[in-house]
Amino acid sequence: MAIEALLMILVVLIVLLAVGVPIAYAIGISSLAAVLQAVPLDISVVTGAQRIFVGMSKFSLTAIPFFILAGNLMNQGGIAKRLVDFVMALLGKMPGALLVTNIGANALFGAISGSASAAAAAVGSMVEKGEEEQGYDKALCAATNGASAPAGLLIPPSNALITYSLAAGGTSVAALFLAGYVPGLIWAVACMAAAVFFAKRRGYRGVSSGWKTLGMATLKALPALSLIIVVIGGIVGGIFTATEGSAIAVVYALILGICYRNITLRSFWDITIESAKMSGMIVFLIGVSNILGWVMAFTQIPQAISAALLGLTNNPVIILLIMNIILLIAGTFMDVTPAILIFTPLFLPVVKTFGMDSVQFGLILVYNLCIGNITPPVGNTLFVAIKVGRSSLAKVMPYMLGYYAMILLGLLLVTYIPMVSLGLPQLAGLL
Repeated sequence: MAIEALLMILVVLIVLLAVGVPIAYAIGISSLAAVLQAVPLDISVVTGAQRIFVGMSKFSLTAIPFFILAGNLMNQGGIAKRLVDFVMALLGKMPGALLVTNIGANALFGAISGSASAAAAAVGSMVEKGEEEQGYDKALCAATNGASAPAGLLIPPSNALITYSLAAGGTSVAALFLAGYVPGLIWAVACMAAAVFFAKRRGYRGVSSGWKTLGMATLKALPALSLIIVVIGGIVGGIFTATEGSAIAVVYALILGICYRNITLRSFWDITIESAKMSGMIVFLIGVSNILGWVMAFTQIPQAISAALLGLTNNPVIILLIMNIILLIAGTFMDVTPAILIFTPLFLPVVKTFGMDSVQFGLILVYNLCIGNITPPVGNTLFVAIKVGRSSLAKVMPYMLGYYAMILLGLLLVTYIPMVSLGLPQLAGLL
């Protein structure tokens, strides 16, 4: 029954997505189609509606709309230029100064805004003029911008990690947030290594800046950087919950935007409306995915997947490699949030059979799916970077191959070295 139900879900889901049905409706319809083999239609529909309501009524979900609003406020609040200037003063001496600056600023801005595409658009447009003036290859700049933007999705506050916490049945958000720092930095450092390699081959030099310049840039960027320190420090330190921290982030971002004179009453209204639309889509998607979770539990799909993988091999190294390949392929076609909601109940029970912590698996899952953000045919963040950089996919892809290689090396570290993601949470006493 489990295999038939899984095949039904996959076939119906793929067909519906292929004809353009929104992902939330596709998940709900495919789930009901699978369970109809064993449960009457009237009971399936009523139970499905109940599961949507239960999935959307979790108090911890309110953190997501608040973090989305805070991210949009910061995105419109004029902080991108301050972050670019700070990273330029800090890392500008490295070969390919503007490439390295793009990577560092993307990691910081992506963490604050919560969006890889927003980071690629905002930071990419800030450094584009300087790159053009100094004769940088447009395709290399676009590849660097796109490849580095998802690093911020791993560095907290991260809506992807909050979504995973809900899908995993309540894994500690504080532990996940703290666990995200090292994988996020690994992603950024991997991109910097590739950028420096390309820069040296093309003769792009660093830019010297004195301590005074660094000090001024730090002072200007400090208010924005403090958001991460205040919110994450408070959550990890147990001063407030993730939901309370998200509300504090909104107040902080609003005050900062007003002080920078980049947010008016009209723009605040527009930002709020846009954030509400985005939040509604995500929360409804999470509610609908609760139907999928119920169907999987009822038909025992996770147990069947676990038995199939363990029947194939009992070597955790091979099992994790198979999972990574599946997630990498799925990530190229699906957005991060729905993929988390689909694959967490499938793969988490499997990794728990050989003792993997749910926090580590969460970082493996999100890291994999972030790679899909910069991989065609969907690759939204990559195409945003290409548009901002005024280049083309054909010209960018040769450079992307180098970035993919370094990012995949980082994935191996996150997958096979538990302390990469568990070290900081254990030091903080969260695990």
